[in-house]
Amino acid sequence: MSAAGQDANLGTTPVRAGYEFDELSLARWMECNIDGFVGPLSVEQFKGGQSNPTYKLSAASGSYVLRRKPPGQLLKGAHAIEREARVLQALGGAGFPVARVHGICTDEAIIGTWFYVMDMVEGRIFWDATIPEVDAADRPAYFDAMNATIAHLHLLDADTIGLGDYGRPGNYFARQISRWSQQYLDDRDAGRDSNMDRLVEWLPANIPVDENEEVSVVHGDFRIDNMIFHPTEPRVVAVLDWELSTLGHPLADFAYHAMMYHMPSHIVAGLADADLGTLNIPSEDAYIEAYCRRTGRAEIPGYRFALAFNFFRLAAIFHGIKGRAIRGTAASAQAQERAAAFPELAALAVAQISGGS
Repeated sequence: MSAAGQDANLGTTPVRAGYEFDELSLARWMECNIDGFVGPLSVEQFKGGQSNPTYKLSAASGSYVLRRKPPGQLLKGAHAIEREARVLQALGGAGFPVARVHGICTDEAIIGTWFYVMDMVEGRIFWDATIPEVDAADRPAYFDAMNATIAHLHLLDADTIGLGDYGRPGNYFARQISRWSQQYLDDRDAGRDSNMDRLVEWLPANIPVDENEEVSVVHGDFRIDNMIFHPTEPRVVAVLDWELSTLGHPLADFAYHAMMYHMPSHIVAGLADADLGTLNIPSEDAYIEAYCRRTGRAEIPGYRFALAFNFFRLAAIFHGIKGRAIRGTAASAQAQERAAAFPELAALAVAQISGGS
């Protein structure tokens, strides 16, 4: 992401045109449904966030965050904020670092779409994966904190924490490739790309054989900019943006996270153009080794395929953003920047299956 893009994602702004709602109606709902809520209520919109519009709610009783479905026509199955709320509640109960959910509303009469309200977690969000705000000597501890957090997620037992039915276990790559291929093909407004067309054909025909496929809760978008770190310590206090979470293959989820080592920084938080040695950031091999040690495995089989799949999936997501931008329903001011990056992501996915970096 460009420096301008990073700056544009920070903080809040007055609610953007097209994303307003009846704030008095929301305040009345909060008085009835959120323990301890005391008005008056004021609303601002977070600048970041591409899919589900996110708002900061300020009241006499404290600060909250509201996530809602975007207004307008939506693709089937997209923007399932009720799933986000459910996974947050389950993970919070298991001691995993997420924001506390105060309530969910599926009555569109309140603000026009479904929504949920959660705690406003204070801390730091790093939009640049090189974390320039942190001293070089301290950077390994921050990367280790991320590594420990994703390992913690993958070691949780979905049945034990009440998420045994959160997705269909098994055949994760096949199901995900089918889902994102179909979403790409269905969104005619955003157009076609030759690399994506190649991937739609190549990926399902080349899924690695996995006789004993592992299943865990997977985040689906585990990046440094989707975490809140403690204000002063190298510790993750909340993982954000669970829209893509499901039951899935933990190694696919980890490969998405480790994709930062191959991601140009102008697209999303990435390290592809960084001098890791000078920055004192762990190498990709060292990072993989730490995750394997924490999760009790010797290696990550099919890692290159998993990287290609994840670049493809992110390209499909950006393709969807492009379509929403064309239709006028994209939730972020940075939607055009994301849309422009779509073909580069598709090319990066093809580079993985062609032996590139």
